[in-house]
Amino acid sequence: MMLLGELKKFTAQNPSFRILKPWWDVMSDYISLLMLTVSVFSSTLQASSEKVLCVPIPQDPPENVINLTSVYGVETYYFTSGHRTKMDLQYYFMVNQWCYEHVVPRFTRFFPYLILVNSTIFMIASNFWFKFPGTRSRIEQFITVLGMCLASPWTIKALSRTVHEATMIPLAPLETKPSESEAVARSLETETQASVLLKPSDSQLQNISQLEIREQLEDPPKPTQKRVSFRVEEVKRPHMSYACSKQFIDTVTGMGTALSILDKKEGEEAKALFERVKNFRLHTEKRRLLYNIYKIQAILRLLLSTSLFLYVAYYTPDIKFEFYCEEPRNISGYTQFSCIYVPWRMFTMLSVIYLLVLFCYIFLCLYTVYWIFWHKLQEYSFEIIRRESKIDDIPDVINDFALLLHLIHQYDQLYAWKFAVFLSDVSETKLDLLNMNNYWTQEKLRQRLSINLEGKLELRLPVLPGIPDQLFQLKEVEVLKLEKTKSATLMSDVSNMRLLKELWMTNCKIKVETTALVFLKKNLNILRVNFSNPDEVPAWVYHLSSLQELYINGHFELENKAIVALHSFKELTKLKFLFLKIRTSLIPATLLRLAQTLEGLSIDNDNIKLSSLSILKKFTNLKELSLNRCRMDRIPSSIFSLVKLQELDFSDNNLSFLEELASLQQLKNLVSLYLSNNIITSIPPHIIKVSRLEKLYIDHNQLTSICDAVFKLTRLSYLDVSKNEIHSLPAEIGNLVGLEYLSISHNELTSLPDQLFSCTKLKTLILSHNSISILSPLIGTLTQLSYLDLQENKLEKLPIELEQCTCLKRSQLLVEKEIFDTLPYEVRERMNIKNGCIS
Repeated sequence: MMLLGELKKFTAQNPSFRILKPWWDVMSDYISLLMLTVSVFSSTLQASSEKVLCVPIPQDPPENVINLTSVYGVETYYFTSGHRTKMDLQYYFMVNQWCYEHVVPRFTRFFPYLILVNSTIFMIASNFWFKFPGTRSRIEQFITVLGMCLASPWTIKALSRTVHEATMIPLAPLETKPSESEAVARSLETETQASVLLKPSDSQLQNISQLEIREQLEDPPKPTQKRVSFRVEEVKRPHMSYACSKQFIDTVTGMGTALSILDKKEGEEAKALFERVKNFRLHTEKRRLLYNIYKIQAILRLLLSTSLFLYVAYYTPDIKFEFYCEEPRNISGYTQFSCIYVPWRMFTMLSVIYLLVLFCYIFLCLYTVYWIFWHKLQEYSFEIIRRESKIDDIPDVINDFALLLHLIHQYDQLYAWKFAVFLSDVSETKLDLLNMNNYWTQEKLRQRLSINLEGKLELRLPVLPGIPDQLFQLKEVEVLKLEKTKSATLMSDVSNMRLLKELWMTNCKIKVETTALVFLKKNLNILRVNFSNPDEVPAWVYHLSSLQELYINGHFELENKAIVALHSFKELTKLKFLFLKIRTSLIPATLLRLAQTLEGLSIDNDNIKLSSLSILKKFTNLKELSLNRCRMDRIPSSIFSLVKLQELDFSDNNLSFLEELASLQQLKNLVSLYLSNNIITSIPPHIIKVSRLEKLYIDHNQLTSICDAVFKLTRLSYLDVSKNEIHSLPAEIGNLVGLEYLSISHNELTSLPDQLFSCTKLKTLILSHNSISILSPLIGTLTQLSYLDLQENKLEKLPIELEQCTCLKRSQLLVEKEIFDTLPYEVRERMNIKNGCIS
């Protein structure tokens, strides 16, 4: 016979699954166990005791027999004295068994086994989703992840950090200070939030608090810890109970100061746990398997228990004490017997008990079904946690993940709080900051220092969650580049970086403390910011009064009515150069504040047509002007009054005709003209009127020839006509005796005029991607040539006169190896060992 302990083992589940069993499921398990106990006892009683006892009824009753028909409703006799029946004991056994099988009702015979089977089904059905492979795997993963979240040191540190930050009086925004009433209201609010946060986890927080206090005793507190204690005393109020105040203060002082200390291994484990929680969430939110199985098993239990209750209640009266039995075979000499059912009283009592217990079970099943359908178990909101913990980015979850959180919420609400820590990007960012400070030591930061092209000491920090604390100890840094920093604050320690003059911020969220802003106002000269949203441009940028160069790369659109991204430039009194990469149809009117001080203006309009440029007339001190990707089809007349202009850039537009070039003669200081990436087909002769021109870039156009007037610009030193459709180079190029840079690559040249080699000051000559077949020996006259590109031509050999180009190294001679090998061995060796230009 199967023992109760064996049945219990059969229905047992992982003890850790108890957190997914709300009170009604727990009560259902106990009731199921009670029903199982009753059924096992009934089955044992049924199997071990005598079932029926029968005695024969004579055909003609003797005088010593009393008829009890009127008493029991059946023809029953009671012998007042002995009566010989001539029946052996085996006859009685056979009659008892025959009457039990043919006369006793089925319900009476199988009642114990019926309730045993159903009780077993109840126990299996209530825990089926813990056994089914598809659901058990998810539940085990959830229990594992939840256990890791509860055991992670970061969980309690993140929660206590929230309390710690809530007790600190926040810094007031720039130019504003909180009123006294607002400060009191904030302190009262933080007290309430902290007490609510700590209330659910008295025992757990005390254990961790004691552990961290012992750690602090071993490691004496730092001076910053006194500030925490001072703040805690400030927010203490008489209306708080003694226990709450003590718990609040002990927790904050015991844990808040330990937040900045996180073991490297613990930090890495917590970071991995964040990824595991995210992956588990993505996996469980896709389906509703857990929800459907839980709902089906609840409905099945309700239907089964209800039908069983009705069945048992209906047939319980069939359990009788006495009954009449007629044995037709007459093998014993008697055909009629009077029988009694021996365990009827015990079975009747057990049936009543079972019905009462089953009624309670039905009530719990009804409540379970009500809870499933009344509550939205496919959605779980962290609104209360977001409001009370100040971690306002915890996302709501759906489907199976929501059901699991609803269940652990019923077990212990604190579990959901602790699990929510690992769903928050803010919490993850705080962890990243601690991990970052562990990794980015001062030595590690110094390894990333480099010298840029301008000879300045530069430090580039890409994709960090914040700014490492040790950065502010690098006093020698001159240029700081921050890229994709999630969230950071420049503290007062930035004043240690006294040599810092240039700051780059690419897709960063940087806040600045008041003391740090004072330092940046005095020291920062160059600022480059790159944002994708105009709201991300920090307001403190426009308070840097010592700023000389400002680069704003926005990729955003500015409406005519509100140039919110640019604010006011009134404090940038020393600004000399401004670069804007925006999308607007008009030049922002806010730039007029800089009209008299600005010397350089560059606008990249991202291929949005810039329709009105009349505002440029007021920038009378401009020396450099760039209007790129503005879809201009002609040179604007408003620039002709900017007599101080030295550099003009109209690259990446739709210029096709250059009739306005004649008007550029009014710009007597113009020395650089950029017309790259347009659709220019020819250069007009009146370009000669721009007589001071030194640099002309007209590459990436549709030129088929170069106007002779270009070669009358005797001051020209840089000429770029690459990527056009030029077939030949005029002999007049020899007039450009001061030419130092010439690029005519990606054209259709077949030969070079000998007059080109009269430009003896040439240092860079780019002839690649043409059809040149012969390189003249006159190349040797270019003794200052230090860069020569001959790739992708039709050359067969190189002239030996290249040896006379004493400044030309092998690394600066770009040509196919087999062509270079046509030079004599001695020439090749000398070019390989050249270290510099020989005067």
